[in-house]
Amino acid sequence: MESTLKKLRKGVGLLSTLLVMTVATVSSLSFSAPAQASDEKVTVTVGEWPPFLSQELKGNGVVAEMIVEIFASQGITAELSFLPWGRGYHEAALGQFQAMGVWMHKSEREKQFLYSDPILKEQFVFFHRKDKPFDWENMADLKPYRLGGGIKYSYGPELDAALADGRVIMDRGANDKVNFQKLLTDRVQIYPQEKSVGYYALSQDFSPEERSLITHHPKAILNNLSYVLFPKALEGSAELVARFNKGLKEFRESGKYDRYMKRLTDDETS
Repeated sequence: MESTLKKLRKGVGLLSTLLVMTVATVSSLSFSAPAQASDEKVTVTVGEWPPFLSQELKGNGVVAEMIVEIFASQGITAELSFLPWGRGYHEAALGQFQAMGVWMHKSEREKQFLYSDPILKEQFVFFHRKDKPFDWENMADLKPYRLGGGIKYSYGPELDAALADGRVIMDRGANDKVNFQKLLTDRVQIYPQEKSVGYYALSQDFSPEERSLITHHPKAILNNLSYVLFPKALEGSAELVARFNKGLKEFRESGKYDRYMKRLTDDETS
């Protein structure tokens, strides 16, 4: 009798153990299933535009880091693909990418893309040598100066119009390095460029002594907003842009956006 009771107790103990293991397994599956279901991925095409976007920079640049983190906050893994700007635009328009960053607003692009809320505010300013004081209020004030500029580059409707009708003269160079060299040697007196882009170029191509000779005028030539674009060719774009905007709003409200932008201004003053 005692032996039988021991066997029964042992059997009950084994059954309890199996029951606990089964419950634990079911619980584990029930918690892991939603995580797998929400594991979404998108591919985003971007172009080289340091310090905002670049394969050569940590995290692929400040804007690239923000795009990835904003998607991640919504349970979406974003994979970046660096392509020439024109090719990236064409392939995204065909729906080969779920998103494309970053681009300024143009009405003709609305035919093929949905726009996110603005993710970047660009500020174009005039760079000049510190030992050659420069001030301006309107396009007429630029007439005494020879401007540097990028080849086939637009600086906004006002300056573009002044260049087109000859009120302002521009000596265009192939890149920032060439234009800043012209500025240092007085071949041009002022050079319009996006502020963060200009200071990044100076940090890459010029010595501390050369950089110390150059500053920028505080008055902006152009304030421009840039966006992440979502192709209308894909059915899920409307929902995706809404989720991205939600993440961007939360990103700003948390203070993370300001911290990312501060990294750029710290680089400019370092």
